[in-house]
Amino acid sequence: MRQSSTVLLCGGTLVVGLVLGTGFGTTLNRSLLADPLDTATSERLYKELSQEGTSFQEGSGLLAKIAAVSTPAVVHIQSERKIAGGRKEEETGSGVIMNSVKSSGFFVVTNAHVVDKTHMESISIHLHDGRVLQPEKVWADPQTDVAVLRISAPNLSAAKWGDSQKLDIGHMVLAMGSPFGLSRSVTFGIISAKGRRQLKLGQSEVLNQDFLQTDAAINPGNSGGPLIDMQGRVVGINTAIASSSGGNEGIGFSIPSHLVQRVMEQLLEHGVVTRAWIGVKLDDKFDSKVAAKLKLDRVQGTRVSEVFPNSPAARSGLQYDDVVLNFDSTDVQDHDHLINLVSLSPIGKRIQMVVWRGGKKVTLTIVLADRTELPANSEAPRPEIGTPVRTMGLTVQPLDDDLTDQIGQPQASRGLLVLSVEKTSSLSQRLQPYDIIEAVGRTPVSTLDELNQALESNSRRESIVLRIHRHDGSETGMEEQLVIWKRSPLAAVER
Repeated sequence: MRQSSTVLLCGGTLVVGLVLGTGFGTTLNRSLLADPLDTATSERLYKELSQEGTSFQEGSGLLAKIAAVSTPAVVHIQSERKIAGGRKEEETGSGVIMNSVKSSGFFVVTNAHVVDKTHMESISIHLHDGRVLQPEKVWADPQTDVAVLRISAPNLSAAKWGDSQKLDIGHMVLAMGSPFGLSRSVTFGIISAKGRRQLKLGQSEVLNQDFLQTDAAINPGNSGGPLIDMQGRVVGINTAIASSSGGNEGIGFSIPSHLVQRVMEQLLEHGVVTRAWIGVKLDDKFDSKVAAKLKLDRVQGTRVSEVFPNSPAARSGLQYDDVVLNFDSTDVQDHDHLINLVSLSPIGKRIQMVVWRGGKKVTLTIVLADRTELPANSEAPRPEIGTPVRTMGLTVQPLDDDLTDQIGQPQASRGLLVLSVEKTSSLSQRLQPYDIIEAVGRTPVSTLDELNQALESNSRRESIVLRIHRHDGSETGMEEQLVIWKRSPLAAVER
């Protein structure tokens, strides 16, 4: 029986689960576990367990020290926000008090979804000693799900940052926070995996995903609490769980400290997080079939499906169908990995980038631009308003069941719906909105990639046949037409 698993942001926290095994070098005879113990045997075992220096006691003592040094910095957060119908919704989560490298004072780091859309006066921060504070200022970055709250009070204790980039799979960690509102809770586990991306986090749109996976138990209320290493330092902020039941099932996710710390410092210095940009659209469905067509022996890196004009990518010579293998000396794992590497790199930095093109590696140099200063015609189009095909002067949208129903087509119809035709396009007198491009030559097309590939395979031809469907004005439907697109010399170069 198959069970579905969902990644959840649970009441201000994403949940992480852990199963702690026995061991630490102490082995009990199997018969002792199966049979009742006599008094002499019981006393002997108590004496052995109380001896100093056993690996179990040393490990337990270390965990207790870590918990003791970290607990004063861990806080419980309650926020109350208004929702539809004038009702109020309470969100609970956790946080950790930290200091800043560039700004003086004390700051609580938590998840943005814990304090999302909440006025400062409706946020209460509960310290370990029972005091309750309100934040003096709140900064949030939804694209990483990180929020920073400035607080002020005497006798505050801040935790210290650890280096998440030095963590390896198998390293032991503690998760701290207030699961189900139970403050000062500590759970134990290991780093189960690194670099988890492409997670669907409910309604949240987290752009920069590079999660640590842990089996340390995290439950609703843990969101924003710290993940602590064996030196008592913060190496992550707990954010989400994968769960089919809504509770801890051993798979939790934390934002790594190297990302959280960068976001915190930028929020405090600039009020927002600055992000770099290169100006491409990436293929999030890059698979082994496409890799083989591009003469790659396996899926690696990320494929470029569009290069925006007047962008750093265009100026660097990056092309459609290039596969980015390496960015600034880091091997690229997938499209989300490249998004992270680019957006978190310094703006204006000159980067060496290795791409796969025509069966060989090519090295390009690209200068990163500021995402907030994009030219008006360079921003990546939103899927719901179509995608420009600049070589043809069209904006198109792949058909789906919802669109076919609206334009009176059968549900099985596939193709590219023409949303607009530029006046300067050679097709301006031949195509019009609501036309459906079904084929290029005799090659059916239903996605932008298929259209680009069909145009690429006919790149030596000056005239290309397009098969379209157009509404015939009657109540019954569409008529098929053939349209000839004459490629301009500029279009042949710009593809």
